[in-house]
Amino acid sequence: MASKPAAPRQQKHLAVLIDADNASAAIVEGLFEEIAKYGLASVKRIYGDWTGPQLGGWKKTLLDYSIQPIQQFAYTTGKNATDSSLIIDAMDLLYTRRFDGFCLVSSDSDFTRLAARLREEGLEVIGFGEQKTPKPFVSACDKFIYTELLRAEVATPIDVPAVANATPESNDSPQKVSTPATPAAPVKPKAPVDFIAKVIEDNSDEDGWTHLGALGQNLSKLRPDFDSRLYGHAKLSGLIKAHHHRFEMEERGGSGGGGKSVYARNRKAAVKPSPGNVAR
Repeated sequence: MASKPAAPRQQKHLAVLIDADNASAAIVEGLFEEIAKYGLASVKRIYGDWTGPQLGGWKKTLLDYSIQPIQQFAYTTGKNATDSSLIIDAMDLLYTRRFDGFCLVSSDSDFTRLAARLREEGLEVIGFGEQKTPKPFVSACDKFIYTELLRAEVATPIDVPAVANATPESNDSPQKVSTPATPAAPVKPKAPVDFIAKVIEDNSDEDGWTHLGALGQNLSKLRPDFDSRLYGHAKLSGLIKAHHHRFEMEERGGSGGGGKSVYARNRKAAVKPSPGNVAR
């Protein structure tokens, strides 16, 4: 008797590989909450030299989140053997054909080629790193999420030049010191309104409307690090509404038990003429 075909997976299976030398334990709770939006973290591994004190902050976190530590001794001073260990494991996991995607947690550009290679195999690659992450690594991922958005603490220290608080008699060169970020709200970057408008126009119908879900997908395709949270909004719809002077939104459907669909349009764009209205 012929065997029945395997049932399709209900959710994506993801391999989460963390570079402990280039990631903070403070992001872990937010990290796995974010990963859960994309699929199931079937494998959770973290790489580093666990014999030294520099990774001490990770140890309790590993138990709480069932992350498997992979020991990698430093073969020589100034060389990072952790990267090679992570890359080798990633390729081993790739060839098992058990995963739909990889989550690479690091701010190190050395993983750029790994991300590109995984995508060549048709797998989704989601990168997580600090805003200092080099652009090539960001661009090599399908989606890149800045870990500053995932930190549990509300107020974090910011770096300012010590010379700003130095006395006139001080001749020391400027150095970085930590001061609380609570006195002033963090400055949000300016939203890329022109970029959003262009993507809307490129994917709009004859009347200039674009489905909000398709808009979000295309924004991420063109800029893997695009994230409405960077601009103070939990969702793309909130970002669009906040710029109502430039964009308008419309809800459609909802009758007959169907869900509503949301569309966005650039107010400044000229409406595309339909074929029947073209002047002769």
